Amino acid sequence: MAKKDTESIWGWGGPAGRVRAKRRAAMIIKGACLAPGKRVLEIGCGTGIFTEMFAHAGPQMIALDICGDLLIKARARNLPASQVSFMESSFEQADLDGPFDAIVGSSILHHLTDIEGILIKIHKLLKPDGVMCFTEPNILNPQVFLERKARFIRGLFPNVSEYETAFSRRRIYKLINKVGFSEIQIIPFDWLHPCTPGFLIGVVSAVGRALEGIPVVKELAGSLFISAKR
Repeated sequence: MAKKDTESIWGWGGPAGRVRAKRRAAMIIKGACLAPGKRVLEIGCGTGIFTEMFAHAGPQMIALDICGDLLIKARARNLPASQVSFMESSFEQADLDGPFDAIVGSSILHHLTDIEGILIKIHKLLKPDGVMCFTEPNILNPQVFLERKARFIRGLFPNVSEYETAFSRRRIYKLINKVGFSEIQIIPFDWLHPCTPGFLIGVVSAVGRALEGIPVVKELAGSLFISAKR
């Protein structure tokens, strides 16, 4: 399933979206240990918003997306061709030359149907001790739940297609563990809504960070940070 262009007030293009994107990228860079000398695959790179931030950490990257129109925008970022190469394909059908030190992505796994099959392929493409690292929507968040489950209000959320799903910590942990990954971390985070006005971003971010530290309450955060080692 192709990922939509989310450079809008609903996605990564608004003031709050840019803050959210930077935080996610920083979490993935740290969790996947992206650095010079590392070979990295990004799944679902879209317009290259995260590709550009990942590239700043210095790894050699293949950035993959099924949508050619989005890849045109990604290539227009003029990232160094010696460091970043773009590939048009679904991950399921991509003929990739592994292994990779890390496989990463932001808000992409929930677009895909055979999650277990995807995790198996990720596991095979990683080096021993290689890391997968993703951020994905949390189904326990009230808005995310309504977006995915309440069809009568889906039209209020133009950024969400009818095919998208979301994950609970428990479900995605079981799948990752079943495939054979170790050192699994699944952390709820992010209370900053993409439509938050600019003047409230600092306050909402601070309150959100506090909520992320409160047991039970933190389970309702908007996203999940997912990492695991082969």
